[in-house]
Amino acid sequence: ALEKKDDVRNFVVRRELNDKKKKAPKIQRLVTPALLQRKRFFRSQTRQRMVLGKKLKQEYTKRLAEFRQEQKELRAAEVAKKKKEKKSS
Repeated sequence: ALEKKDDVRNFVVRRELNDKKKKAPKIQRLVTPALLQRKRFFRSQTRQRMVLGKKLKQEYTKRLAEFRQEQKELRAAEVAKKKKEKKSS
């Protein structure tokens, strides 16, 4: 059985072409420190984007609420003005 510290490249099944030459398949998805580092980096990038998106969404909803409130007040002022004009005439 292979241990964690064993180099898997030494345990690849080799196929003989002739007496002198042997062939071994490529090892794909070999877990290396560089691969793990890349994976960590990509995950951190994703996390950062999520945090930024959350922050932007909060700011947007806050601004939207302010805008809606302003529009509501403007509309109320306009309605009150019309009501006053109607009452005076």
